[in-house]
Amino acid sequence: MNDILDEMLEGTKRPSQSYPPVPAELGASVLHRGTGMRGRLTRFTGETVELVDAGGAKHSFRNRPGAFAVNGETVNLVRSTAGAAGGPKRTERRRSASGALVDVDQRARVARASRLWVEGDHDARMVERVWGDELREMAVVVEPLGGLDDLVAEVRRFGPAPGRSLVVLADHLVPGSKEQRIADQVDSPHVLVVGHPYVDIWNCVRPVSLGIDSWPEVPKPLDWKTGVCEALGWGTPQEGWRRVLGAVEDFSDLDAHLIRAMEQALDHFAQESADGDRGDGA
Repeated sequence: MNDILDEMLEGTKRPSQSYPPVPAELGASVLHRGTGMRGRLTRFTGETVELVDAGGAKHSFRNRPGAFAVNGETVNLVRSTAGAAGGPKRTERRRSASGALVDVDQRARVARASRLWVEGDHDARMVERVWGDELREMAVVVEPLGGLDDLVAEVRRFGPAPGRSLVVLADHLVPGSKEQRIADQVDSPHVLVVGHPYVDIWNCVRPVSLGIDSWPEVPKPLDWKTGVCEALGWGTPQEGWRRVLGAVEDFSDLDAHLIRAMEQALDHFAQESADGDRGDGA
């Protein structure tokens, strides 16, 4: 099965143009391509798709072009036109930098108790640039940690609970790394640690978007950002950061590892919201 994120990055069309629109009919058999989960469609809001598997368990996923398949065909699930006439006026939507549909007129919302933690300010600003609209619509606050060294203590201080969960976006989350060892120490059903394999969030920007062939190798113990800026002639790390952030217009400028991590994070918050709506807990 091809990966939807790889298809989006390799294709020349925008995601919504790449797959045929199919009305989301309740009761239809639908496959979520990312997880391989197949079930009957029981709820569709435009942003969220709820499927019930053969065992009766409910699963909620964010609706993205190409995220689902119907009758073996990868599709873009859209609202059914049946009964649309005379119905309530629909909120006008637009496509965000992350590829999601969000309200054109986003109103301020009371922040939910759950949080998305990222390692530093650059991570927070990158996430805001691409996924900020979705996170605001979900009423999720992003908070920079300043590194993962004190993660276990910070999680304990936060006190995760049903409806008050944490998602942590970590750099350099690979087997054997310091970051992975710290993440493994977090033991709570209400905490999800996701991440990418790179040393820094800068590295998640695709070289082609920056007009370079590849990210340079930086020998230890030289600071990674300093070494990158020296190798590429970008001046100071502050000047380099302006280049990096300025090169990102939407998710297609980012590496698939970071996109997958954020998809996991947002799916977690969507599932938590769905569970809360049903009174199931988180």
